[in-house]
Amino acid sequence: MHMHRLEKWWLVFGISMLAIFLLVLGTATFAMGVTPPGEHRHTVNPETVTQNEPFDKPGLRQVGDNEYEAVILAFVFGYSPDRIELPVGAKVNFVLTSTDVVHGFHIIGTNVNMMAVPGEVNHTSYTFKEPGEYLVLCNEYCGAAHEQMQMRIIVK
Repeated sequence: MHMHRLEKWWLVFGISMLAIFLLVLGTATFAMGVTPPGEHRHTVNPETVTQNEPFDKPGLRQVGDNEYEAVILAFVFGYSPDRIELPVGAKVNFVLTSTDVVHGFHIIGTNVNMMAVPGEVNHTSYTFKEPGEYLVLCNEYCGAAHEQMQMRIIVK
């Protein structure tokens, strides 16, 4: 097979750039100790998650003046709890994990969008400023009845 001189040049240039990129990435990762942020990383054994705090009693707890913690377990085709009620203006700290497969946690009409990964605990906060009923949907395909997986957040 015959290649034109410019094709060979671009092929060498492309492979060289790939090698330089991998060298820089490898140097940053191993030599300089660069790692993803892990100071807030929280893990749990997905097989025994329901036996460990706080996931042994999922639900809503008041932790301060108009501040709440919502501990939520995602499982095949549902969330526990499947409904929570809050006052208007409440700040909610969501703590979320999964017992089986990867699930999504998206509160429609807000910017809350997390993944529930088995073994990983995700955290986010949101302040509900408007009253209403907020629908939580799973936006990660998790099986045959995925489209029925939902939860409700009632803000009064």
